[in-house]
Amino acid sequence: MNIKSLREQKHLTQEELARESGISIRTIQRIEAGQEPKGHTLKVLAKALELDLTSINKKATAKRNYSLIKIINLSSAFVLSIPLLNVLLPLTIMYFGKQFNDITKQILSLQILWSTVSLFIFILASFLKNSLNLSHRFPLWVLLVFIIINMVIILINAASLGKKKKLFFKLNFNVI
Repeated sequence: MNIKSLREQKHLTQEELARESGISIRTIQRIEAGQEPKGHTLKVLAKALELDLTSINKKATAKRNYSLIKIINLSSAFVLSIPLLNVLLPLTIMYFGKQFNDITKQILSLQILWSTVSLFIFILASFLKNSLNLSHRFPLWVLLVFIIINMVIILINAASLGKKKKLFFKLNFNVI
């Protein structure tokens, strides 16, 4: 959504749009620089610019390259066993592909959270191995199970992106 061009079509300055919408000039500047408005901000901007909210959402969705989003999601799978690369590779593709949207942020957030939890549980398994006299391979089995589960999550999300254009597994928050 290009708020700047919509504002200019209505022959409004940033100050006038801020006054009509009730949001700050700085917020309008950030949105015009590329930040996507959400929630209340999106609603008041749509009202101030006399636009239908559904048409704004369709324009934002139309910019998404779902093939590239699928590649961003699947890129995590190729580097699952290398710490942090399952976050850095999708982030790099996201940056160069200019796909900063709620779906790609969810993909990265999920990988960041998954990596953090996996690392914590791997360390916990290492301590449990020593204290409970378990096999020296126990932490590796735990790590292997987490890698397999993450691979399943990535593949299910890829299938869901292909069919429904949305993620099957997602968080209720964004880490990034």
